[in-house]
Amino acid sequence: MEKRKKKWGDRKDGTWLKDIPAMNRIMPTLMPERANNEAYINVDIDLRPLNAYLEKLNAGRTEDKYTFFHLISAAIGKAFILRPRMNRFIVGSKLYQRHDVTVAFTVKKKFSDHASEALAFFKYDPKETLKSYHEKIMAQIHMTKSDTEKDTSTGAMDIICKLPQFLITGIVKTVLWLDKHGWAPEFLIGSDPNHAAIFLTNLGSIGLECGYHHLVNWGTNSCFIVIGKKHMKAEYDKDGNCDVHEVIPIGITLDERIADGYYYSGTVALVKELLAHPELLELPADTPVEYAIKR
Repeated sequence: MEKRKKKWGDRKDGTWLKDIPAMNRIMPTLMPERANNEAYINVDIDLRPLNAYLEKLNAGRTEDKYTFFHLISAAIGKAFILRPRMNRFIVGSKLYQRHDVTVAFTVKKKFSDHASEALAFFKYDPKETLKSYHEKIMAQIHMTKSDTEKDTSTGAMDIICKLPQFLITGIVKTVLWLDKHGWAPEFLIGSDPNHAAIFLTNLGSIGLECGYHHLVNWGTNSCFIVIGKKHMKAEYDKDGNCDVHEVIPIGITLDERIADGYYYSGTVALVKELLAHPELLELPADTPVEYAIKR
C-alpha cells in the first residue's frame, strides 16, 4: 500500500483542505463547535424491495442472517465512498478530508438492563461488497459480544476509571488537547465511534422509534445515523392516489459545515436509490451508480 505523504497541518487521520471556498474556510472559525452546527434529516425507506431481497439472501441460512441494518449501513458506506465530501470533519477550525471511510456502532452484549456494551469499529473499503461487509460486521459483533475480549477504547477507559478522580480529570483534559492536534493515542481512540466517519445506532432493534441524536465536540465524527422501528406509512402520488406500505425511518444528523444542502440532498438520493435496488450493493463500493434528486 502506498504511504500517504503528510504535509504541514495534516493529521494522521485526515488531510487539511486549504484550497476550498471562502465560506467553508470561514465557517469553522465563526462557529467552531461541532455540536452547535447540526443539520437533521429524516428519511423513510420503502421496505418492499428490502424485504424481497433479504428473503432471497437468507434462504437456507440458519445463522448470521442479513438484516435491514446490514443493508442500510452498507448503502451509507457506499454513499460515503462515492460522495467523498461526506467524509470530512472539522477540528480546531480546520476542515479535513478523512483518509478512510470508517463505520462504528455500539453492541449490547445481552438484551438486559444490566448487560454491558462494547464498541465495534472498522474500515469500509472502496472495493467493499455486501458479502465482504457482512462478514466483517458479523466478525465484529461476535468479537464484541465475547465476555473474554474487549475493544481497545473500552479497555483503556476501564483502566483510567480505576484512578482517583483528579487524575481522571487531568488525563481527560490532556487527551482532549492531544485529540485537537491529532495526537491522541490509538489505544484510547482506536475503536471510539466518535472518531468514525459514520456512527450508527439501531434503535429499531430494541423497539424504539427513530429520532434525532446530537453530535459531540469530542472526536471527529460528522455524521450520526439512527435507524428506527419499522411502521406503516401512507404516501400519495401527484394524482392523489394513496399507497400504504411498510417503511423504516432513518434520522441523519450532520455537521452542516462540511458540505452544503444540495450535496446532502444528493447523498440521500443515492442512499434511497441503493436501497430501492439493493442488488447494487453486491458490486464494489466504488462502482458508480446513477441517481437523481427528486424535486
